[in-house]
Amino acid sequence: MALVEQWAREAELPVEILPPSTSSGDVLVELQVTTRSVLGAMVFETGGILIDGGWLRMLGSGHPRLTRNIAAWNAGRSNGFCLVADDAIGGFFALNGGAFGNDQGVVYYLAPDTLEWESLGVGHAAFTQWAFTKRLHTFYDQMRWVGWEHEVSNLPGDQCFNFYPFLHTEQGSTQSSSRRPIPISEQYALNTE
Repeated sequence: MALVEQWAREAELPVEILPPSTSSGDVLVELQVTTRSVLGAMVFETGGILIDGGWLRMLGSGHPRLTRNIAAWNAGRSNGFCLVADDAIGGFFALNGGAFGNDQGVVYYLAPDTLEWESLGVGHAAFTQWAFTKRLHTFYDQMRWVGWEHEVSNLPGDQCFNFYPFLHTEQGSTQSSSRRPIPISEQYALNTE
């Protein structure tokens, strides 16, 4: 975790590390990872991490501002992958456990504008370090709208924006579609059904 804290101190974007829940040890056991990994350390020592004002949310053991713990969130939702983070526009990041091919340990993104799992070509530690840099702005360049910072700062960590027309349609756009906050679980169900 010292490494993640160092990355957070050196971050080019606002990074908020939430305190861990009292059940962080149970979550770690349920997830079956070790604290020697960045993922395990994050689960054991954080309630989650909010990046860029909460635009990107990395899951940990749960916190009042990000109530989902990573083990419970994955129960019944993932098969052959582990959901590790999500964003304010209904995109989801997952660690490949075999569901997406032979590149196990690589992070994939379920993009809300394509509804396709896309490989980021990096593992979880590199993904975490990347998320703390301005490369995150480049990644979301076409997906942000004027005033997003204020809207996202008021968005609870267990909600995201749902857009209509949907982002994966020809008419859909974060610039012109209407948007409203919905539970992240509802958006995940919509994206994967």
